[in-house]
Amino acid sequence: MSIQKIKILAIAGSTRKNSSNFKILQYIANHLNAEFNVEIFEDLAALPHFNPDLDTENPPAEIISFRNKIIEAEGIIICTPEYVFSLPGSLKNALEWCVSTTILSHKKSGLITASASGEMAHEQLLLIMKTLEAKLDASTQLLIQGVRGKVNTDGEITDAETEKALEIFIKNFERHFL
Repeated sequence: MSIQKIKILAIAGSTRKNSSNFKILQYIANHLNAEFNVEIFEDLAALPHFNPDLDTENPPAEIISFRNKIIEAEGIIICTPEYVFSLPGSLKNALEWCVSTTILSHKKSGLITASASGEMAHEQLLLIMKTLEAKLDASTQLLIQGVRGKVNTDGEITDAETEKALEIFIKNFERHFL
């Protein structure tokens, strides 16, 4: 008899292939308890631009697929950079496709902003997720400043403080499920 794993959808807020944000999500996926199954969504660039006229009973197929991934997941982790003191447009676009739904309402969520500074993007992401009624608290939020000097090209966390912060984030996130 197989045990059902806890499904987590991890969303990389950068459209850059093999970004620091993607590497952090890989690190988390590799360090979460074995009871978790993490799918990393890195196809933000494939989502059409949000248009309320298309957000009807029959939204675009890419949006249906994206929304279904959120619905099927028991929890969400978003790891995003900051671009020009804001969220990347592609991530904001994806979240805008969720506004007319309740798919993020009470969804257990973890938020990480990993960038040069990241403070403004982190505030904006927190505001958006609270507006969408995602379930989160201070223990499942993390700001990693100067990320390029803390994650190498192989995805290894090279900064001891960052690694410790990620370990704490992971334990706090797991505690919401186990």
